[in-house]
Amino acid sequence: MAVMFGSGLSNQTGAAIGSLAFPVLGPLGVVAVRQYVAALALVAVGRPRLRAFTWRQWWPVLLLAVVFGTMNLTLYTAIDRIGLGLAVTLEFLGPLTVALAASRRRLDAGCAVLAAAGVVVLMRPRPSTDYAGLALGLVAACCWASYILLNRLVGQRVPGAQGAAAAACVSALTFLPIGAVVALRHPPTAGAVLCAVAAGVLSSAVPYLADLLTLRSVPPQTFGLFMSVNPVLAALVGRLVLGQTLGAPEWAAIGAVVAANAVSLTAR
Repeated sequence: MAVMFGSGLSNQTGAAIGSLAFPVLGPLGVVAVRQYVAALALVAVGRPRLRAFTWRQWWPVLLLAVVFGTMNLTLYTAIDRIGLGLAVTLEFLGPLTVALAASRRRLDAGCAVLAAAGVVVLMRPRPSTDYAGLALGLVAACCWASYILLNRLVGQRVPGAQGAAAAACVSALTFLPIGAVVALRHPPTAGAVLCAVAAGVLSSAVPYLADLLTLRSVPPQTFGLFMSVNPVLAALVGRLVLGQTLGAPEWAAIGAVVAANAVSLTAR
């Protein structure tokens, strides 16, 4: 439990620290650095034998790389526009949808309605509503759902963590020219780079290694249930680190999404 809580807290704290570099590097620059750090961490763990991959193994790895980069980019851009708590809550709809999609139980249908009600509250029209930011959060959710399905496929076709490591490498290589352009157009400061690197370590390396350790002794259902606290952790970290406050309707919407996931998993 301590490792799972630490993993979630590390993930959200890393995202908050990374957002501190947005004024200098922008979300694109921070995501580029995060991809580099993630690749280094996953390669160290997975040690992929790239030359031994067949095309049957390569194509889901390449798709996973595209989804991985797009997921992080849309999430960080959403964080920049609508705040950490709301962005992570919307992104969390991805794994929740995957969990509910294959079910035919009435209880899960009720959970889907509850989560949808939370989304309606988050996206209700207001003078200050940033629809682009909300849309990016939903794109991140679609990417996370695709990430789960592709990871499952890659895990079946590529041994160990080699597939995830290879996807991280491809994603990092894709972001190399992007990072170079960002650095030329917006010369980075030491503080901004440190924040971006911290985001990579805390939001990629630490959670990945913690999840590997946790899943050796914790059932997947328990693990998935505990993941549902991430929107709450994101909202709290956003308040404490970034000073992003949420009103009662937003907290109620976050609670609805978290409750839908918790009820669905505990009833299985």
